[in-house]
Amino acid sequence: MVRKQDRRAVRPGDSTRFPAQLARLLAGAKQLWTVLLYSSAYLSVVTVVEVGIAMVVLSLPPSPAPAVVGLLTFAVYANDRIADADDDARDKPGQVAFVRRHENALYVAAAVAYGLAVSLAMLGGPLALALALLPGAFWVLYASDWLPRLGAGLRRLKDVLVVNTAVVALAWAVSLTFLPLAFADRGVTPTVVVVFAYFFLRSFVDAELPNVSDRAGDADAGVRTLPVVVGLRGTRYVLYAVDAATAAVLAYAVAAGYLSVAVALALGAGLAYSLVVTSVLARYADRAWLTVAPELEYVVAGAALSVVALA
Repeated sequence: MVRKQDRRAVRPGDSTRFPAQLARLLAGAKQLWTVLLYSSAYLSVVTVVEVGIAMVVLSLPPSPAPAVVGLLTFAVYANDRIADADDDARDKPGQVAFVRRHENALYVAAAVAYGLAVSLAMLGGPLALALALLPGAFWVLYASDWLPRLGAGLRRLKDVLVVNTAVVALAWAVSLTFLPLAFADRGVTPTVVVVFAYFFLRSFVDAELPNVSDRAGDADAGVRTLPVVVGLRGTRYVLYAVDAATAAVLAYAVAAGYLSVAVALALGAGLAYSLVVTSVLARYADRAWLTVAPELEYVVAGAALSVVALA
């Protein structure tokens, strides 16, 4: 018996098996993250968290709203990645290579996601359906060449300074706030207005920060973003102002009794994280993670809100 144990202990390959398995696991995780990042699927997860935040703050019952918004997010951003492949080639070569390699699959996946989102939205009634169609309509105005084709003086909204970011922020603030409200058949209250303002301001920052690493490609494509027009320092100050406006909204909501102190502090935790990201945008302007980092604000806020809800 002892000899058998000894032979097993020195069996060739045992000492390298675990490192090899770990290497395969890490390689698989990296490949999965690449797919989530380049396809925009990770944004779907983030928007599910955002809708969850809205539902908790507004005390709404469970509904398909998070799934609807998550599917819409994937559909819109997957199509946006395909449409902007040429413009992104300079700043995001890895993403563009992935998109071009899997373009047909992304088209199909985006179409299926959009169809599922619309089908689920129908369960919430006409208003929920209309709100589900809104992001797609905004995308047509924002990124497609539909407006320029109407007249020589018209440009894509994506090419117009501040308007481009404001349109993105408005589209998502409406969806994140009012879609779960429509499913719950609730009306607009002062707290709903506060939540809408919060998501609009936060979405503005989240939409503008990725433009920092895209500034060279945007300049070549004629897309006027804050980093292109006012530079990194000016962009940082503008985003600080938006962060300050968010803090003011939360403070007012607490003073007026629309939000509890605990909820405001939970949302403020995400805001504090965003301030840190904004403060280092010039130092890490060309790092790929600057595109993803702003979205993690909602993970921070959601985690803090979960602690508040469980307390």
